[in-house]
Amino acid sequence: MSAAGRPGGVVRVLLVDDAVDARRLVRTALRFRGGFEVTGEAGTCAQAAELAAELQPDVIVLDLGLPDLAGRDVLGRVRASAPAAKVVVFSGADPDDRLWFEENTAGYVLKNEDLDYLVDLLESAGRPEQQSVEVDLPQDLGSVRQARSLVRSTLDDWELGHLLDEACLVVSELATNALNHAESSFRVRVSLNPGTLRLEVADSGPGTPEPQPQSDTREGGRGLVLIAAMSASWGIEESARGKVVWAELAREVS
Repeated sequence: MSAAGRPGGVVRVLLVDDAVDARRLVRTALRFRGGFEVTGEAGTCAQAAELAAELQPDVIVLDLGLPDLAGRDVLGRVRASAPAAKVVVFSGADPDDRLWFEENTAGYVLKNEDLDYLVDLLESAGRPEQQSVEVDLPQDLGSVRQARSLVRSTLDDWELGHLLDEACLVVSELATNALNHAESSFRVRVSLNPGTLRLEVADSGPGTPEPQPQSDTREGGRGLVLIAAMSASWGIEESARGKVVWAELAREVS
């Protein structure tokens, strides 16, 4: 399971170093920072490969000078056991081929550098990449249907079917606002964040929609009231090119 799929977005770390004191130092720094879980520790490449295959961590902190294997060989062996894991080298040596390691790992940190730099790097490496899809749609009533279709296919791919009804309703309201009030073409963007599903509709029309109180005689603005009630948060961002109206749905059902 990725960091994005776990409660709180905790980053699971495997520490690989034959120096016990070095592992203890990193483990303490990670505990102090918070947001990490050290799921395993290894002092040899053989142990590291076995644990990496079993635990499938998000990040592996790897010393290149292990007793049974070293250099590029140890990196290749460990990476083969957990292909999805990011590897950050934490080494006491500065080899001639350091540039190669920097290009083929998530980072290279010398042991005499500030430990906070290592922790910052691990935090960045373990952070899930945002997934998103978007489509430009014309000023046409059929575009609302296409916006819903995008949401359906995307949530199916992301296995978020439990949010389908709410997400389709929200994107329909946002797209309808762009057509009826902005009177322009628009762009729909669906983004997957660690805790939320974000729906955005950007248009080039003037003005911003405002939620209106319930009324028996007025229809305008009631969609935004509905969006506010269904969403974890929502808002409007203006720019010189128009505006973006967005809403976020909590990924976990309370």
